Amino acid sequence: MPVAADPGPAERPRIPEATVARLPLYYRALVEVGESSVATVSSERLAELAGVNAAKVRKDLSYLGSYGTRGVGYDVDYLLHEIARELGLTRDWPVAIVGIGNLGRALANYRGFGARGFRVVALLDADPDVVGRSFGDLTVEPVADLDRIVTERGIAIGVLAVPAAVAQDVADRMVAAGVTSILNFSPSVCVVPDGVSVRKVDLATELQILSFYQLRRALPGRS
Repeated sequence: MPVAADPGPAERPRIPEATVARLPLYYRALVEVGESSVATVSSERLAELAGVNAAKVRKDLSYLGSYGTRGVGYDVDYLLHEIARELGLTRDWPVAIVGIGNLGRALANYRGFGARGFRVVALLDADPDVVGRSFGDLTVEPVADLDRIVTERGIAIGVLAVPAAVAQDVADRMVAAGVTSILNFSPSVCVVPDGVSVRKVDLATELQILSFYQLRRALPGRS
């Protein structure tokens, strides 16, 4: 299907953060559509699968230079490639998980990371009873070796699955070792210098938001 010419990086408009946050939703929806051997998808269908409105889909995808074809929609394979490239999913990103408690172990055993370009290459913990244990193909190493591991294995992303009391200290150590992207699962807000990206995943907060909507369904008169 005809597609718009892809502008170079210097010519492509800056993608707003809100759009970046929705690109993974579109990617997941496109993977689902592609598994059904569907060649094209409309903005309305993509919006339905991603949980947004069609106008927002069209605006978001325009930042990628993808405008679709009127009456036909978007080429699924092409759009998957464009979003994957924009999100960096066509590259290999070595990941280190620090904190191998219950959550850290669950993350270590999750096989979906590798399929999306995120290769977990190190597990670290400060507990001597945990260090030396194996999870999957990896053995837990002491967090004291973080600097060496980041350098030797080219760690691109650090995952924090540690208690709140030590989260900032571990984040500081990651930054000092050269990690510039951190995914924070701890209940603590970590402060990092400019040039370092942190994404916080707070499961309790998400549950509280669900509780807000659940309460309003249970009490129809409440707004």
